[in-house]
Amino acid sequence: MNLSTSAIVARNTEWSGLRHTEPYEAGWATEAIVFVRALKAPRGGAGRAHVEISGDGMTWVRDGTSFDLPQEKDAVTFARIAHFGSWLRIAADIPDDGIQTLLVTLHLKG
Repeated sequence: MNLSTSAIVARNTEWSGLRHTEPYEAGWATEAIVFVRALKAPRGGAGRAHVEISGDGMTWVRDGTSFDLPQEKDAVTFARIAHFGSWLRIAADIPDDGIQTLLVTLHLKG
């Protein structure tokens, strides 16, 4: 039987500059999808999100998966993630003039 779960890793927080979600231990999962929803209209530049992976939950590297952050209120962007080891988080590069209020969820299946 397959297992699945959803985890909110960032909720209703204002992001600017370089920010990241809480780490999530997902070593049991074989695939993941991250959804990012704008809870408010972005101010300034929207920016990009990047998937980061870790073997220990403390030291992080980008896995090469990047995607645009939402451009308007209630818009959703996402990325599919595979081969991520044990820990996942999402980092965002938002331009200096930009502020995003986001909901970030991981959906894992194994």
